[in-house]
Amino acid sequence: MKSFTIRATVVSALALLFLLPGCTDHYEELNTPDREIVASEVDATTLGQAFARSQWAGMHAGTGVGHQIHKSLFADLYAQYFATTAPYFDSDQYIEVGDWIDSGWNNFYSSAAPQLKFVRDFTRQNDMPVRYAAANIWRVEIYQRMTDYFGPIPYSEFGNGEESVPYDSQEEIYMDFFARLDSSYQTLSNNTGGSAFGSSDLVYSGDVQQWMRFGNSLQLRAAMRIRHVMPEKAKEEAEEAVSRGVMTSNGHNAELLTTQNNRNAYGIITNWGEFRMSSSMESLLEGYNDPRKSAYFNPSASGDQDGDGSPFEGMRNGLPRSAKGTELNGAYSDMATRFLNENRGGSNPPVGVMNAAEVYFLRAEGALLGWDMGGSAEELYNEGIRMSLSEARVGASQQEIEEYVNSTATPASPSDQWNSGPMSDIPVDFQSGADMETKLEQIITQKWLALYPVSLEAFAELRRTGYPVLYPIIDSRNPNLDNDDIFRRMTFVISEFNNNTQATENAIPLIGSPEGNGGPDQNDTKVWWDVRDAPANQGLGQP
Repeated sequence: MKSFTIRATVVSALALLFLLPGCTDHYEELNTPDREIVASEVDATTLGQAFARSQWAGMHAGTGVGHQIHKSLFADLYAQYFATTAPYFDSDQYIEVGDWIDSGWNNFYSSAAPQLKFVRDFTRQNDMPVRYAAANIWRVEIYQRMTDYFGPIPYSEFGNGEESVPYDSQEEIYMDFFARLDSSYQTLSNNTGGSAFGSSDLVYSGDVQQWMRFGNSLQLRAAMRIRHVMPEKAKEEAEEAVSRGVMTSNGHNAELLTTQNNRNAYGIITNWGEFRMSSSMESLLEGYNDPRKSAYFNPSASGDQDGDGSPFEGMRNGLPRSAKGTELNGAYSDMATRFLNENRGGSNPPVGVMNAAEVYFLRAEGALLGWDMGGSAEELYNEGIRMSLSEARVGASQQEIEEYVNSTATPASPSDQWNSGPMSDIPVDFQSGADMETKLEQIITQKWLALYPVSLEAFAELRRTGYPVLYPIIDSRNPNLDNDDIFRRMTFVISEFNNNTQATENAIPLIGSPEGNGGPDQNDTKVWWDVRDAPANQGLGQP
């Protein structure tokens, strides 16, 4: 990977932002310059636009293809939100197609990373503390997604101006996350009347209080991620985050603004007819009679296919090529109408980043461990469900919400051709007298539902905890992963071995081991924080 040089006087990387589609409904569109932009010419508009580009590109939301090759063909499937109907997508059988993930990696390091580096460098050098703090919080958000996918990644030395860019261990990256979030909190708490990029900020429109809560919530998320590998540090960071103030209402949710020029990628890729609802999702949504069912998916175009009286149909992951084809699209449920293209009735919804429901479930898990999370595990679990069901996209009534919270319903059998039993036997109603493992499964299962369709986070939590206990895939073609194994990480990309050879090879022993005793570079190798002996994918009644 060639590094991007950001200099104090000549901003070469800024030119990148002019090459991408513009959010012209939100702020002034700038045309491609015919010369380099010098720092003295950067104003609030160009700086804000660079930050907005880093937000959009950092969420891999730039185009349908960009979203698909980084997220939909991997995390969407490995979290089992969806299964593929297209016979040419082997990733559902645990095959990591190198060209796809390589493109996703390069999209990040050629767009989001250099634009954010420019913003961070410029705001630091020109004494813009509020903007610098927000940029550092966003850095944690987008780099956590990358390191949780791959393990070690280029981080602290990105943009070093050298031909070789070394990788940081995941432990080093996480420790830097905590330091940056703490520094950002201190800065923002002393500047509560300020604004971070104003209307150019696609998440919070510059609201400092919102950025503070978001940063604290990211601190809690990162703390919980490392709780099995650094339990004392995790407790310290989690309790500090909650004491400082985290998301507690849906008005605090972090969502990326969409416009006619910057569209939710699902509105593009759903037109291609290549994936449908998974059996895991059907088992939970149907068994729980979940109010989110119609908010997440449409009924099957062919109606009830399995005789269970419901037209919502899911399919098992990992079907061989011979069993897939576009004819399956009519038999299984597509995403809900709001996610579809506008010519099919879609509404181009905002892109989810983090929501209050997730934060309540993080706190519930902490309370389960005896940490001071501002409530009991049961209270926080129930409030997480209430937050999810009361989101505007769901809009459940208060009666529906309370009936669901207290429901003793359990996951259903999809009654499918694969003889899939219920995915689990846990009810919605919190089992206060059960063992800790049952309670953890309840918390993470409801978090999985609430996160939809933010699959990168759901996939990370599946690996960290082993929950929810998903169905085994039908057939694995990966020699290192059986069909009931959990896919553990993406491997380092081809272009890095070609262009950043020594640094990439040096990073292999850092996979799962900051001391350099890790590796190999395979899909079954666990990242640093993934140390729990968690359950495999083995839905009830499955072989």
